[in-house]
Amino acid sequence: MFRLPRPPRSLAGQLFAMQVLVVAVIVAGCAVFAYATARGQAEDAARRQAGAVARSVADSPSVREAVREAAPGTAPAAGLPTGSATGAPASSATRSATGPATGSATGSATGPATRSATGSATGSAVDAFAALSAELQPYAERVRTDSGVDFVTIMAPDGRRWTHPDPRRIGERFIGNTAPALRGETFSETYTGTLGPSIRVVTPLTDNGRVIGMVSAGITVRVIGDRLAAQLVVLGWFAAGALALGGAGTYVVNARLRRHTHGMNAAELSRMYDYHQAALHGVREGLLMLDGQRRITLINDAGRELLGLEGKIRGTGVADLGLPAPLTGALLADGPRVDEVHLTADRVLVVNSSPVAGGGRKGTVVTLRDHTELQSLTGELDHERGFTQALRSQAHEAANRLHTVVSLIELDRAEEAVEFATAELELAQALTDEVVTAVGEPVLVALLLGKAAQAHERGVELVVTPDSSVIDGRTGIPPARDLVTVLGNLVDNAVDALSGVPGGRVMVTVRAEGDGLLIRVADNGPGLPEGADVFRRGWSGKGEGRGLGLALVRQVAHRHGGSADAGARAEGGAEFTVRLPMRGEAGA
Repeated sequence: MFRLPRPPRSLAGQLFAMQVLVVAVIVAGCAVFAYATARGQAEDAARRQAGAVARSVADSPSVREAVREAAPGTAPAAGLPTGSATGAPASSATRSATGPATGSATGSATGPATRSATGSATGSAVDAFAALSAELQPYAERVRTDSGVDFVTIMAPDGRRWTHPDPRRIGERFIGNTAPALRGETFSETYTGTLGPSIRVVTPLTDNGRVIGMVSAGITVRVIGDRLAAQLVVLGWFAAGALALGGAGTYVVNARLRRHTHGMNAAELSRMYDYHQAALHGVREGLLMLDGQRRITLINDAGRELLGLEGKIRGTGVADLGLPAPLTGALLADGPRVDEVHLTADRVLVVNSSPVAGGGRKGTVVTLRDHTELQSLTGELDHERGFTQALRSQAHEAANRLHTVVSLIELDRAEEAVEFATAELELAQALTDEVVTAVGEPVLVALLLGKAAQAHERGVELVVTPDSSVIDGRTGIPPARDLVTVLGNLVDNAVDALSGVPGGRVMVTVRAEGDGLLIRVADNGPGLPEGADVFRRGWSGKGEGRGLGLALVRQVAHRHGGSADAGARAEGGAEFTVRLPMRGEAGA
């Protein structure tokens, strides 16, 4: 018959079944142990109870006195039937011994002398045994009833009983061991007698060190079992309660586990963990998970690389990572952050964070994207866009000048046309020659020419100071991309500061100084606010939250082991100075 495959049981269900089984086995084991212990204790208690009763009877002065007085004739004559000696009460025995005179006389007259003597002795012994039994039996029964034992047997040294719960057994031999008692020892044993299996204690009855009888008291195994059965009922209830309590506790724990594992089984959890690890370490974006105390609980390889973290950092607080203050503040924030740009020592990071809550815990998930290359490319694109706008402006100006030259020629004023065209050409060539001669590095030359055109359109003059020197051909110069980032942002910042300032002028100095490169940009604008951290990300002369260029300048300087400073000029305005080491020359 075809059967549909059963879906695998959830991990919580498997644990629940296992835990219930374990609890049941433990409870059953404890119950068996408790039963064995209780049985042993019940047998020990019965042995102590029987021993106490037997010794108290053996130590009774009245019992000892009765047995001592009857001691000479306690045993019936050999060959006397047991039943006739023990089966009748004392009055019957007396009557049997003191029958009619005629009968006695006839017996004496007709029998030989020896037969008459033997009958007389036997009758006397029987009378003594029956009399002692009649005296001790009520006492033994009273002790048995009061003490709660099943039998109290007082017997002669040869084992014949004077007392027994069943009067028909009086006179019969005791069933069990008596040898230790005859040696004067008290002992206990489990033996099957006339009442069935019993735990008994046999103790000697002595008179001046001489064993004149024995006393045995005992409790049947059936009675002990009945006592134990009552305890087992209580034990059973306790075991059932323990099993129910353990099952309920296990159910509650596993219900909580089921909520946390979403009802998945072990195989599904294992697969999810494998996928989780593969996705965590496979993505290029950095991923951090922070707990409610802003400690790192999870970080992937990309996150370590982007933040420059090494070693064991799980459980470390964000404030202890040594990250820049703005980035630390973003990670410690309670609210979500969307596409915030932050700087580390050598990277530009875009940070997104989102608070999460699950499983009764709160935390934050943070993603990091590396925008260092993108930001550099964006800067280059901005510069290229500026070059394009400058070329468009120059083309427009060139068209105007060309129209002017054409018009002068049409007016037959050729000499003025040549003079006008030559003057404009000399001006443009002079600026180019000045920049090329002063700087020499092709990328910086192209950058400065484009910036000069843009500044000219905005009414700002850009000049290269005479103390600039040619750096083209030197070894160890930082990458051209970093030079463009530094110089381009400093010039843009200076031009923006001079917007609307009549006679605005930007002075650029680029030269080798010692074993490093010095880049200085100064202006004659309004200057910097006192105490302002102009290199902080977000600072801008146009308002908070817009500035990134100067922060990138400082990042490039620190990445190359240099410095970036800002201050005021003595003549007025602001001055920015960046020093970058040229590692090739420094190493030489």
